[in-house]
Amino acid sequence: MLQVNVSDRWCDTFPGSHVGLLLMGNIDNSKHCSPLEQRKREVETRLRQMFASFSRADFLTVDILRAYRNYYKQFGNTYHVQLQLESIAQKGKSLPRVSPLVDANFAAELDTLVLTAGHDADLLESPLTVDATQGGETFIQMNGSEKILKPNDMMMTDAKGIVCTILYGQDRRTSISPKTTHALYVAYAPPGITTSTVHQQLDLVRENIGLFAPEAKVHMLDVYSAE
Repeated sequence: MLQVNVSDRWCDTFPGSHVGLLLMGNIDNSKHCSPLEQRKREVETRLRQMFASFSRADFLTVDILRAYRNYYKQFGNTYHVQLQLESIAQKGKSLPRVSPLVDANFAAELDTLVLTAGHDADLLESPLTVDATQGGETFIQMNGSEKILKPNDMMMTDAKGIVCTILYGQDRRTSISPKTTHALYVAYAPPGITTSTVHQQLDLVRENIGLFAPEAKVHMLDVYSAE
């Protein structure tokens, strides 16, 4: 079991925020699965029905998207999940096919719009810490490039270093691969997003994994709040 700590700096920097963690094991991530692919097509259809006619301003009437916009705007960035939503709902793009564990998360993420990272849990080293960047830290992104971090970004670390930040995504070291058998999903929710919405996201990830790995087991499901 992974030990999880929440820093005082995170609570002080992001009052009203939540971080949810789902740890699942006993999974074969090497084979694609028709039921999961069908679920992805259902998500695409639902998104097109809901958002096909939305303007950029209309998207900001969605509470969850507005909460992320307020977070990203501080750094001059745009919430990338909204851009992915627009590409699927309005440009006819499809959810990508990467691996079952990645696809299960991405389908849920587009369904709830809650930003969620996925890690190979066997590559993480306890303790995990939910924290805030001070600025100047570095980590290696998924594409292999080194990133210097800005201050006051939400992040998670393990005993070896930074594994994810909201602005710059996941690290390369702990990324999910076809060999992954235990996965940790971390949902990052800035102020304006409820704990029930975070639970909904993690439940959807769990349900999607069950489509291709019915024998999978939940080892941890917790939501931490900055109060």
